[in-house]
This record gives sequence, C-alpha cells and structure tokens, in this order.
Amino acid sequence: MAKKKADEKNPNIFARIGKNISGFFRDIIREIKKIVWPSPKATFRNTGIVLLVMLVTGLVIFGLDTGLHALFGLVMDLAGN
Repeated sequence: MAKKKADEKNPNIFARIGKNISGFFRDIIREIKKIVWPSPKATFRNTGIVLLVMLVTGLVIFGLDTGLHALFGLVMDLAGN
C-alpha cells in the first residue's frame, strides 16, 4: 500500500467543519432561489377557500354538538322519571 504524501494529508478538524458549514449555507441559498411565490390573486383565492372550509367545519361541529346535547338531555329526562 502506498503512503500518502505530506501535501495529501487530511485538513484539520476546524477546516473540515468550516467547509461543511459553508457548503450547508451554499445549499440553502441555492434552494431559496428555487422558491416560486404564489401570485396575490392565488393567495386571496386560497385564503377564501380556507375560510370557507373553516366556516363549514365549524357549522358541522356546532350542529353535532347541539344535537348530541339535546339527545343527552332527552336521555337524562327519561332516566330521571
């Protein structure tokens, strides 16, 4: 097996860590450049859809809660008599 030359030795730990950290931030910048932001029109449309789904879900939960509360009241009235 051939021995490594003096100039082929591994850099010290601090040089390797610095190289890894700088590579990490280079990758972050590269990925940030790939982001495609939605248009204002798409943002408002999606916001409207989210609000509509929240309203419908709230109404369904309110209806179930009210119905189950009334059913529980009937059961308790029957049990009390």
